[in-house]
Amino acid sequence: MKWRLVIRPRAETDLREAPDWYESQRTGLGMEFIAEIEAALQSLVRDPQRHTVYYRGFRRAFMHRFPYKLFYRLEGNRVIIFRILHARRDHPRLLRSADS
Repeated sequence: MKWRLVIRPRAETDLREAPDWYESQRTGLGMEFIAEIEAALQSLVRDPQRHTVYYRGFRRAFMHRFPYKLFYRLEGNRVIIFRILHARRDHPRLLRSADS
């Protein structure tokens, strides 16, 4: 099956905020964060079923270098990214709001 990637608006917001913070810590670190996100997204499109369901139908993919997780669902041939959250955030609460 050929998977199609869809990034929801809240995940897009997450994608704008995190690199800015990393860039403020060290020049270039924000771009390194974005590169790792892109690699994680490419991996999901290749094999999104490799991650088991975590919570309320959401699956999660862990990033290797940064303490972030990508939360997504599979619907038909789509990989839908709902949130990209720091590991210390309250995932269940934030995912409940991602449903709306």
